[in-house]
Amino acid sequence: MILLFGTEEQKKKRLPPLVQGKAITGAAITEPDAGSDVSSVATTAVLDGEEYILNGSKSFITNGTRANFLQVLCITEPKASSSHDRFSVITVETDRKGFEAIKLRNKLGIRASDTADLTFSDIRVPKENLVGVAGRGFQQFMSFFDHTRIHVCAQAIGIAQGAMEQAIKHVRSRHQFRKPLASFQATQFKIAEMATRIEAGRTLYHRAAWLVDHGKVDSPLIAMAKWFTGEAAVRVTDEALQLHGGYGFIGDYNIERFYRDAKIVEIYEGTKEIEKIIIARALLGKY
Repeated sequence: MILLFGTEEQKKKRLPPLVQGKAITGAAITEPDAGSDVSSVATTAVLDGEEYILNGSKSFITNGTRANFLQVLCITEPKASSSHDRFSVITVETDRKGFEAIKLRNKLGIRASDTADLTFSDIRVPKENLVGVAGRGFQQFMSFFDHTRIHVCAQAIGIAQGAMEQAIKHVRSRHQFRKPLASFQATQFKIAEMATRIEAGRTLYHRAAWLVDHGKVDSPLIAMAKWFTGEAAVRVTDEALQLHGGYGFIGDYNIERFYRDAKIVEIYEGTKEIEKIIIARALLGKY
């Protein structure tokens, strides 16, 4: 967000600590009543002299308890004629008075990733913490997603690749009916399908990433990659666990973790249903 829309001063202040590993950040968008419907975000930031005063709450925020600062989507222009023009992005340092983060527990997967619910209670931040243009926060985050969704594609394919490798290792060593599982045609077909889905997904998101690197952001293509790779991860890990049989259902085997970790890539940074809407609208227009 700062790299795309921040001032030169913000970039010099915020980016070096991040790339040096001296600071952690995150994006605070989702709320209890605002998930896929980003325009329903209710957190407010009221300008009071040279400061914004923030109030509201956020849910499912990555790095919520670990971040040094967060990019927060909030309402700053409540009287804007368009609902999408009400929002701005403001950087909030997490050591400010009024900030609270509660770590979420009992997640299905990605348990190594910190996820938290956040509360902003009369937090004061300086006016210069505004990122980009006031009233353009919604549009800025839509551009932000075009970059971060590609990262999730890579995560999805990495999970799928790892699950397939676990499955290949298992079916080569596991014997049934006096033969290795790898010798059965049903097993071979599963592995072939896994490899094909992985390669198709990798090629799709590589193309989307290549275009971004060359200055052309293709939102529908990125949405295709996000949906397809997420679905590939879920399908591949499901089949990989199936090939493990009962062993795949216990924690002693890594495949159960791959299986749990896969589902989130169909949900965050835009659900697969939202991705399909983006693709359809590009082809059909809005209805």
